Amino acid sequence: MAGRLKAPTGRYGGKTAAERQAERHRRFLDAGLELFGGDPGYRATTVAALSEAAGLSTRQFYEEFRTLEDVLAALHLQVNDWAEEAVLTAFAEAQGLPLAERVTAIFRAYAGNVTGDPRRIRITFVEIIGVSPRLEEQRLARRSRWVDLICAEADAAAARGEAAPRDYRIAATAFIGSVNGLLHDWSAGWVNATLDDVVDELVQQLLAILRPPGWATARS
Repeated sequence: MAGRLKAPTGRYGGKTAAERQAERHRRFLDAGLELFGGDPGYRATTVAALSEAAGLSTRQFYEEFRTLEDVLAALHLQVNDWAEEAVLTAFAEAQGLPLAERVTAIFRAYAGNVTGDPRRIRITFVEIIGVSPRLEEQRLARRSRWVDLICAEADAAAARGEAAPRDYRIAATAFIGSVNGLLHDWSAGWVNATLDDVVDELVQQLLAILRPPGWATARS
């Protein structure tokens, strides 16, 4: 989101105004990832502290953003984009594999991406909660995208005869809540298991949703 001050134009130091702005934007986001996702957290960070961490001025901050909430919103979207990119790559590479192997590859990619950096987990599952109605709407919208992805894969599996034909939206929504909660608790040290154990548990839960008891008998 554009800030409220007008950024300078023209070429300086071999870079265009657009290139300098993109670099400043990235530096503020990098600083936000460090401070919001680590110490002291979003609620205890000030514009001055973020600007100092980015090696930039508060004036430059307001050339890029209006508020710290804008930085958190951008980071939340970025973290989700990284995870989505990892999932879509894994999904493409797993095409043609049996359903269980496909689901395992997809969740291993997601879990590995999200948990690979504890700061991403904190921003996605902790810092964004309860900030404002705007960010709550954004959080739910991004979660809905994950629900849509699961529903699309479930419907495709059902069309191939790999899963039970049904409306998966409620089940997928509940499952995403389980994914987020389990990964957060695992990353916080509250679940004594390896990441592979966590992924295996999530895969078994999803397969149970896709292939409920009696489904194979009913279709034969």
